[in-house]
Amino acid sequence: MSENAGPRNTGEDYDVVLLIEQALSEQDAGQVHSLHEGLDQQVTYHVLLPLEDAAARIESAMGSLTAGDMLASPTMPMSEVDLDAVRKDCEDRTNTELKQTLDALAKSGAIARGQIVTDPPIDALAAKVAEVDGREAIILTRPHVVSEFFHLDWTSKARRRLGVPILHLLEHENFDEQAEGYGNEGITGL
Repeated sequence: MSENAGPRNTGEDYDVVLLIEQALSEQDAGQVHSLHEGLDQQVTYHVLLPLEDAAARIESAMGSLTAGDMLASPTMPMSEVDLDAVRKDCEDRTNTELKQTLDALAKSGAIARGQIVTDPPIDALAAKVAEVDGREAIILTRPHVVSEFFHLDWTSKARRRLGVPILHLLEHENFDEQAEGYGNEGITGL
């Protein structure tokens, strides 16, 4: 985990930590920024984007092969060069997504800093909230019906661990669409 660390919150700033799964669209960034319009304090967003796991990506690709494919072809171990290429691709894609997110937030008028994290996402979120004396955390995800049902999602874990308000937003949906969500989908707060 690396970022140019700033001073702890002096009470003059309102630091918000964003944990995201993928690049924010301009609409997502604008909606996040709109949540804090009108505050007298300067709002700074600290964006955390987990590094895509190369091993999980390979496992997922391997899992998509049918049993017939597996039986028809001999087992081919993945070379270290191939794995390094996948890791490099994951790093490049994550860096691009972080840059797109920071650009979208800047375009909305927000002040934002970002970092790619390799720690478990909730550990990274908790550490960043403590580091910057965050006033709230926002988790932006794609819908995860199964994990949310069993309370294994990032939001449920963060609520159990952090002592700040947690807002869960679904990426690529406006506030009205989220408010009309099904069950536990959409905007949720602590």
